[in-house]
Amino acid sequence: MSSFLKAVITVLVVSLHLPAQDIRSTDPKQRVKAARELGKQASPSAVEQLTPLLSDPEANVRAEAVKAIVQVGTAGSLDPLIQALKDNDPTVQMLATDGIVNYYLPGYVQRGLRKIGSTLRTGLTGDDNDQIVPIYTRVREDVVIALGRVASGGSSMESRANAARAVGILRGRAAIPDLIASLKAKNSDVIYESLAALQKIRDNGVGPRIVFLVNDLDDRVQTTALETVGLLECKECAPDVRKAFNRARNVKIKRSALAALAMIPVEENREVYLKYFNDKDDSLRASAAEGLGRLKNPADLPMIQKAFDEESKMNARLAQAFAIVDLGKLDMAEFGSERYLLNTLNSAKYKNIAQAYLIELARSQAVRESLYPALTPSATKDEKIGLAHVFAASGDRASVDHLQPLSKDSDNEIASEVLRALRILKTRVE
Repeated sequence: MSSFLKAVITVLVVSLHLPAQDIRSTDPKQRVKAARELGKQASPSAVEQLTPLLSDPEANVRAEAVKAIVQVGTAGSLDPLIQALKDNDPTVQMLATDGIVNYYLPGYVQRGLRKIGSTLRTGLTGDDNDQIVPIYTRVREDVVIALGRVASGGSSMESRANAARAVGILRGRAAIPDLIASLKAKNSDVIYESLAALQKIRDNGVGPRIVFLVNDLDDRVQTTALETVGLLECKECAPDVRKAFNRARNVKIKRSALAALAMIPVEENREVYLKYFNDKDDSLRASAAEGLGRLKNPADLPMIQKAFDEESKMNARLAQAFAIVDLGKLDMAEFGSERYLLNTLNSAKYKNIAQAYLIELARSQAVRESLYPALTPSATKDEKIGLAHVFAASGDRASVDHLQPLSKDSDNEIASEVLRALRILKTRVE
């Protein structure tokens, strides 16, 4: 072998092992650089080389190692990320938290690895807190438990709030005890994110354990607590919610409290529903109508039908339509209440409200049967997709056969959404 060839081989061997040598460098900057290089390799061996850096004495090196592990993104990344959750540096904890969520919800970490702090604080406004993994996503229980521990005892309030949000996104039922413990934190972000997570997990049994927050002095916490006990249909909470409604210090809290009462249909709330059924505030009218619909007293139908025929505000009219259908009047005629809800799926501004009402109503077999004929080739794109979401959430085995033809729709977006809906539906019913 020529001396030149030996030299080339030596250079290649050295370059192949350079990251490992840099990882052991006494210079933190070199260790950071080596971590970044390894992050570009989507291989288990890269994760193995990066893992020792999670014990590095320098926090910035540990943070860079976590970023790189997240970037690799293989199944083998989860265990090192769980290890990183135990770090005493808040930034490392948050990076690991986001990385775990990104594994189960690809794209959660946008534009590369987001800068911790600025992006997170924007996220904590609650405006984008609707992310959640599909029901068919299987999340490891030890992952949820590890995130729960950060939510209840992380190294900073920001890392705790971030972990609580992650638990909600992953539907982390195993972390409920930690979320309940986090509600005692003296930090509004932590409390808010814990409540939002409990909404996503939807364990109705936790309602009585969070009801104390419906009187919180922080407006955002109070309104979120009211919304949560309502979504959890906590009948035991109704007296506390009525007190919060009567003591509301502003209209926003009053609206949240009545919306919560509307989701807790107990006869004791009837007087409140009737009092605000014709209120000048259309949000209050809407909640009152919802509550009466859920009480399911047939004697209320003529009154609600008259209000629906005369109503000019969209929020209230949608709620009245919901109440009419909930009271058993299934009317798909041109100007019928059920048809009105279906047509509203075409409205960019109100389709989510209409879809939520239809999801609740479609828990009834009679309503599902009345909606199936709307799944026709002539239905609009938004109607097809909206109804697919409705049946994914509230359908039964029979719904599968009604959705199946739309999975071959000529519109790729419709076909894709229907296939996803079918997967969710089958996970629920099989």
